[in-house]
Amino acid sequence: MRILFLGDVMGKVGRLMIGQELSKLKRDWQIDFTIINGENATNGMGLSRDHAAGFFNAGADCVTLGDHAFDQKEMQQVIEDEQRILRPINFARTAPGRGFKVFEVRDGRKILVAQVLGQLFMRRPFDNPFVALEPVFEAYHLGGFVNAIVVDMHCEATSEKMAMGHYCDGRASLVVGTHTHVPTADAMILPGGTAYLTDAGMCGDYNSIIGMRIEEPIQRFVNGMSKGRLTPALGVASLSGVVVEINDQTGLAMSIERISMGGCFDRVSMNGAQ
Repeated sequence: MRILFLGDVMGKVGRLMIGQELSKLKRDWQIDFTIINGENATNGMGLSRDHAAGFFNAGADCVTLGDHAFDQKEMQQVIEDEQRILRPINFARTAPGRGFKVFEVRDGRKILVAQVLGQLFMRRPFDNPFVALEPVFEAYHLGGFVNAIVVDMHCEATSEKMAMGHYCDGRASLVVGTHTHVPTADAMILPGGTAYLTDAGMCGDYNSIIGMRIEEPIQRFVNGMSKGRLTPALGVASLSGVVVEINDQTGLAMSIERISMGGCFDRVSMNGAQ
């Protein structure tokens, strides 16, 4: 089984990049299942019903959210109606929706997708992500009812993401970090057979500050004051993510490869020469 995971979609240009490139990516890489993190897709803050539908129409099989899960108020109802959208499993217990789901691929193979929120440096206190995820592993085992398990670890701290990777090693097919919008170069297969990447990066305009127009963030860093709202950058889009090949019998990773294309990535060679 080949799984494509695309990092946080940021605003309009990120959505356009998904619409333009996803079907080609799926064809070229022979992808069986596609996951997109969409928590910043609508004006950088949350996900709307229409934009979620756009992802599914483009070919996504599952959309994960994050700490901005319900910034768009309509998502409280949308997530109840559309079970392919997942919010963090350790969000408030009264929150609508679900934090994990078992999906069936066209040929009958099953994949479990779960999302958890980290605790370090996050604005709001969330339940312990490790404890929240444990019942899922107790109920679902690789090579048993499910052929693959993917965990989206949405948090700030790289150490917390790495800890989750090792915590899940041998029990998940892929643990991939989201939220910081910067792709990392540490794609690997851990000793127990779990593919790992600290951050999948962003689908959006990289000539920005984590996807936002540069003026307002710089104003806040320099003067400690806000002049206006943070707004998504509207330049040339790039796309970042990862492709993982999974052994159907064991559920463990056979290979992992990062994908970075468009915008800034097309202008820079591997040795950094322009």
